[in-house]
Amino acid sequence: FNQLSESRGVFSSLLLPPPAKEKRSMTFEGFLRYMESKDCCVFDQAHTSVYQDMDQSLPSYFISSSHNTYLTGDQLVGKSHLFAYVSALRKGCRCLEIDCWDGPDMEPVVYHGYTLTTKILFKDVITTVEQHAFEVSAYPVILSLENHCSKEQQEVMAQYLISILGDKLLTAPLDHSTTGDLPSPNDLKYKILIKNKKLKRETKTEDAEGAEESADEGEDEEEDEDEEDEDQQSKPKFWPTRKAGSKKKKKKVVVAEALSDLVIYTRSVKFVSFSHSKDNQNCYENTSMAEKKARKLAKASGLDFVQHNQKFLSRIYPAGSRTSSSNFNPQEFWNVGSQLVALNFQSLGLPMDLNDGRFQDNGGCGYILKPVVLTSSQRSFDPSCSQHSLKPTHLLLKVISGSNLPVPRSGKALDPFVRVETHGIACDSHRRCTSTVKNNSLGPYWDADMNFSISVPELCLIRFCVKDQTGLLSSEFVGQYTVPFTSLKKGYRWVPLRSRDGCSLDPASLFVFVWYS
Repeated sequence: FNQLSESRGVFSSLLLPPPAKEKRSMTFEGFLRYMESKDCCVFDQAHTSVYQDMDQSLPSYFISSSHNTYLTGDQLVGKSHLFAYVSALRKGCRCLEIDCWDGPDMEPVVYHGYTLTTKILFKDVITTVEQHAFEVSAYPVILSLENHCSKEQQEVMAQYLISILGDKLLTAPLDHSTTGDLPSPNDLKYKILIKNKKLKRETKTEDAEGAEESADEGEDEEEDEDEEDEDQQSKPKFWPTRKAGSKKKKKKVVVAEALSDLVIYTRSVKFVSFSHSKDNQNCYENTSMAEKKARKLAKASGLDFVQHNQKFLSRIYPAGSRTSSSNFNPQEFWNVGSQLVALNFQSLGLPMDLNDGRFQDNGGCGYILKPVVLTSSQRSFDPSCSQHSLKPTHLLLKVISGSNLPVPRSGKALDPFVRVETHGIACDSHRRCTSTVKNNSLGPYWDADMNFSISVPELCLIRFCVKDQTGLLSSEFVGQYTVPFTSLKKGYRWVPLRSRDGCSLDPASLFVFVWYS
């Protein structure tokens, strides 16, 4: 009953009978209600509010980010819908992607280029963002523009951004006191930032003014090639592409000055190499790259990737071959400190479970302070190495029982088992399973001990997944719950299960024991 002392007023809140209150005891019903209350949840309830230091420079945070935010389905014939933006924002997403193309009557449109996805108006997207940007979080929203528009329609985009977003749009650098080159989430509260290419404005002499301006603009056209190719990559092989004779020639998008002026701290530039970034990249410049390139760099140069992300923002997006809108495992890129790990929010499964688990921390505000191993300049960290600490953390999880597990439409009772997964750096990623309990959805009992050794717990996520054994080698998803290791509460705890789309399955739950040292 030591846990009871942690919960102030628990006796009165459970409406115990007078005799029980006088004896400082509980009825069985009261104890059961306590064990299934938020006071006993496996997720630390102190972390349901913003509690982390929000005054560090932007690169010091993981930022909840979406890819092709406008889509509700696949990348080829799926529907684009404004509600996709509303849904992402309500999940705490702080970086939204907007693919912009020339539309009829000088109205820019948003859709997945070169495909049959439906189109929505750019102005309607911006209006939706303005209405819902700060519903669940006060911290800054980044609009990542994949810009394919002509200069004329870019000017229209700029007008909409200014007129619709008003004071919420960041239009000039802040006089901030943040330690570091970029401002902090606190500095940028209730502000919307534009991520796009930007025209260079360098000091010019009278003699070279014309030549330098031309050179700057030409250089800008070549930058951020990875991000511009995002739509091109996802085009099926049989789709018409470029005209004959232009195999290597790429259409250049020249940034309109009006739109360029709205890019303050998030200027998109092409990634060349870590050494090139170290020598040439400015703090307000950021890069985007597809998962395959990022994965290759993470494996070959993990230490350099971590150090790069201590100073610069980097965005990782799904490979163009993922036409079904599937996702990669975001953990591999959080391990190197990438802030903007962009996922298809409409696609359900393990990657989004991990994303939801990561960003339910810190009050669900969409910004998570990266652990010291990723931000310290005093120590080097390479996530691909297996030896990271002299004494790894030992985690004991006892999966005791389940309660009120949802049954399938057939009405047949489940044959449930629980798989517990740890997701972190490679050597910290494991899974353990309980045995299967036959024909019991109401109260299956496993009493299974699971032991894990975790070398970098600050990066680790724990995922509880309940499955129904449907055959010798087959099973079906029942429910899951994902929690950061740093938000785990010790002791006997209640695990509230969630559906594939992240909704509560209350009263479905697990009863577990947690201990670590």
